[in-house]
Amino acid sequence: MNTAAMLKDGLTDAAGFLGGALLGLGAGHLLGLETFTGTFGNSALGGILLVGLGGGLGLQLARRWRRRLTQGQKLTGEQPGGSE
Repeated sequence: MNTAAMLKDGLTDAAGFLGGALLGLGAGHLLGLETFTGTFGNSALGGILLVGLGGGLGLQLARRWRRRLTQGQKLTGEQPGGSE
């Protein structure tokens, strides 16, 4: 695996995780769960749980999306980077 492919993998993983975690944080806020209260009550733990679940789901979605793109390129014979 070359450096460009590893960089693409890392950036898409990071974007998926961050996007999912932010959606989990927003969902927790809408449900009234305060993630950053400074204490570890039920509300904070529920918010932390949603952030973790959102991050994990976002990461998995990013990996599936990336896999689908690379499989589509293999099937059509296109080179990464598009046609010129």
